[in-house]
Amino acid sequence: MREMFKDRRVFAWALYDWANSAFATTVMAGFFPVFFQKFWSTGVASTVTTSRLGYANAAAGLVIALLAPVLGAIGDRGGRRKQFLMAWTLLGVGATFSLYFVAQGEWFAAAVLFVLATMGFNGGIVFNDSLLLDVAKPADLDRVSAFGYSLGYLGGGLLFLINVLMVSKPGWFGLADASQAVRVSFVTVAAWWLVFTIPLMRIVQEQQRGPHLGFVDAMRVGFRELGATIAHVRQYRTIVLFLLAYWFYIDGVNTIIKMAVNYGVSLGLETNSLLTALLVTQFVGFPAALFFGYLGDRIGPKRGILIGLVVYAGITVYAYFLDSVAEFYALAVTVGLVQGGVQSLSRSLFGRLVPEGKNAEFFGFYNMMGKFATVLGPLLIAIVASVTHNERASIISLVLLFVVGGVLLWRVPIPRRDS
Repeated sequence: MREMFKDRRVFAWALYDWANSAFATTVMAGFFPVFFQKFWSTGVASTVTTSRLGYANAAAGLVIALLAPVLGAIGDRGGRRKQFLMAWTLLGVGATFSLYFVAQGEWFAAAVLFVLATMGFNGGIVFNDSLLLDVAKPADLDRVSAFGYSLGYLGGGLLFLINVLMVSKPGWFGLADASQAVRVSFVTVAAWWLVFTIPLMRIVQEQQRGPHLGFVDAMRVGFRELGATIAHVRQYRTIVLFLLAYWFYIDGVNTIIKMAVNYGVSLGLETNSLLTALLVTQFVGFPAALFFGYLGDRIGPKRGILIGLVVYAGITVYAYFLDSVAEFYALAVTVGLVQGGVQSLSRSLFGRLVPEGKNAEFFGFYNMMGKFATVLGPLLIAIVASVTHNERASIISLVLLFVVGGVLLWRVPIPRRDS
């Protein structure tokens, strides 16, 4: 870990995880869903609010999922991955900052800004992931990827802790009430995200693979190469098998992330308890992601992911019997132990499979699968709940996603690691 702090390129690259994780924790997972219901989407049934928020999430995910491979192909041929990353970042930062000015009851404006901010968040990730291969040697992919995720947990958790204190003790920060504190927290996220993106833009040098093309030519070639990749996808059977496995198991991971708070609410837990549990997950995830990086370095990323999937299957079984705050915290700790590890090792394992010169294009596919991987889990929960009328049974059904994903991953051949 010490070597990564000393390597300016690696540290600057990893700081982007530190930067954008503030949006993931404070906005996406923490304050926006609650504030949307209690401040912006008021005077309607809770089901209407849930529907509005669901459509917003779906729209943001769908747009970036469809654009990611195209943008990746253009970025590879034009040598402008950093510029694309910054453009998406500025979109996310600007939209997040603008949430401060949305008045009470203006749910549509809040939803539109949330869609734009989420698009900026996901779009930036596409190009940050692809830059992993520019800052890390093949032998260091596991540890560098884990280092980025660990800094993300630490940075996102640190600002989220400050934001929670702002909301619970607004007077300490010279704020009138919790409502103003939430709005100011959106401003702090925007500033945090922008400031800690600067080191990547200044220090990380993008490696140019192939001739440098102008934007129009890069777009034309990018579309053509993307079409060729899709047409000849059989040449990349290993990548296809991995992406299929990833689609199943990361859907389970994403569903647990998004459903945990709702599940806690259904158990009658207070909002403060849920926010505290989310903080616990963040700070446990920091050392755990680092540990998984070294674990992947020792036993291989595939085995490390499989260990995480076994734990996740156990988590879903445990959630079935959950009925107290203490048990919910135990669940949060366990999730924190494996969440970052599964995510970081998946990114580094995919990096080993990517053909030379197609970093952003293939990471566009990778992120596209991640964005589409928010359908199976919620659909599975909805079907099981409607058939059994048992919310706990719907949660345990997620075991299927981890089992199928794990079996498919087991069949993925891993190339030899070079130095």
